[in-house]
Amino acid sequence: MDQNGIADRRRLRRKLTFWRVAAFLIVLIGVAGLVANTGGPDPLGGKSSDHVARVTISGVITDNDELLQRLEDIRKNSRVKALIVRLESPGGTSYGGETLYRAVRRVAAEKPTVAEVRTLAASAAYMVACGTDYIIAGDTSLVGSIGVIFQYAQVSVLLEKIGVSVEEIKSAPLKAEPSPFHEASDEAKAMIRSMINDSYGWFVDLVAERRGLSHSDALTLADGSIFTGRQAQRNGLVDEIGGEMEIRAHLSKKGVDESLGVIDWERRKSRGELLFGDAMVRLIGALEDRAFPFARELRGLADRKLFLDGLVSVWQFGPADQ
Repeated sequence: MDQNGIADRRRLRRKLTFWRVAAFLIVLIGVAGLVANTGGPDPLGGKSSDHVARVTISGVITDNDELLQRLEDIRKNSRVKALIVRLESPGGTSYGGETLYRAVRRVAAEKPTVAEVRTLAASAAYMVACGTDYIIAGDTSLVGSIGVIFQYAQVSVLLEKIGVSVEEIKSAPLKAEPSPFHEASDEAKAMIRSMINDSYGWFVDLVAERRGLSHSDALTLADGSIFTGRQAQRNGLVDEIGGEMEIRAHLSKKGVDESLGVIDWERRKSRGELLFGDAMVRLIGALEDRAFPFARELRGLADRKLFLDGLVSVWQFGPADQ
């Protein structure tokens, strides 16, 4: 064999050795991650003993089957003696808030529940807070924005400028209304207004019932206004100003032992996270961003209100906040 052939074989051998070592290290990291997530004296992370469960709801609220199942698991778990719902959300879809509200109410029917408002619990997030039996917020937390909104884009002027027209044949005048391709008719606007008013009335009735307010008082507060925690306590939307100490004191009054630990019931990790650990998943995510430069931006857009389907109950940020 000539020198070139020998050199090629050596290079191939070195490459094979590199990939074998890399594969071994990946498997080793995966096993270590699996052990870290399932090992230890309590593989359930403390959930096998009596405790207080805490669920954090943050970001834009949408229909979330995983979170609903988590709340149902908390309801069924005899080791859970109380539930803290930590809220850091501007709201989201009305349906997403409704399903979470009902899930929290099911837990509250069997265990003490407290809402902990951190930075913000507005609109659908405040709807979820009303599902608990007691709401605690900070002095400067933001609460409220009770209401419903329906938004749609209008691009007819843009299409006209670029010389594009859209023709349509419909089975009835209100089919597929409102349309982004022409201004909504008075009938279409009336239909949308009726739908919004119906959902809004349901939201107001919910607040009045859960907060012990008269319908007129709840309606006065439900003009879309946002309140600080101090203001919300004064107008009845919040029960107490405080934090963890006040939460534990309230639960103690409900018969929950103050010595019980608080355990965060977090989203169940994916198989990749369980196998390779969080660090490896973050590394893979970083490589994904390198391979697809706009992946992060697209994921960010997917979490914005622009992509929320149906009626929306969300605190609207101004242009400067976006």
